[in-house]
Amino acid sequence: MKRLLVVDDVPLFRAGLTAALNGAGYSVVGEAPDGETAIGIAETEQPDIVLLDLLMPGMSGIDVLEKISAVAPNAAVVLLTGSESDEDMVAAIRGGARGYILKDMPFEELVNAIDKIADGGAAISPGMAGKLFDVTRQLLRHQELVGARKPTLTGREIEVLSLVAEGKTSRQIGDLLYISENTVKNHIRNVLDKLGMHSRNEAVLYAVRENLISLR
Repeated sequence: MKRLLVVDDVPLFRAGLTAALNGAGYSVVGEAPDGETAIGIAETEQPDIVLLDLLMPGMSGIDVLEKISAVAPNAAVVLLTGSESDEDMVAAIRGGARGYILKDMPFEELVNAIDKIADGGAAISPGMAGKLFDVTRQLLRHQELVGARKPTLTGREIEVLSLVAEGKTSRQIGDLLYISENTVKNHIRNVLDKLGMHSRNEAVLYAVRENLISLR
């Protein structure tokens, strides 16, 4: 028998769902009206599945999701929410949720979703599936565009990065290349701007990964 934790700040909804789940053959080991209580119960009871509301006073459902995952790592957390926001859905998936189910789902379908998750699967409300597809498509398109716009470094910039990788200072690089220290710094600044990075080390790692330079 799968052990469930129900987390929702609306007492009537929480009680009704608990009664329905117990009647359907599950064992609800706890109810929580807020995130702090939910985390405590999850740590003590180690439920198999947590049905978690997204919008609650205090901690958001996403924050609670991450904390429950830390104290009860074997629990499958399902967001049971009224939010149809694709941003909320993506945040939940990124946080490790195994399901994103809207509260208007018929109870029979909720039971099917819980059973699927209990068997190691995942579940999402039909109304959110199209949004998940759209978000995934946009992400893949963005990755394609980023790849197509891969920044190009000049020969001199690669030369400067190679010397940075050797641990040379800007002054030492200037002496070796017969350019001023300020010119070296300008080259490094241009490299960081092109790559969207903040440090020399990041730029060197990128150049190594892209086989632009090699570490000796």
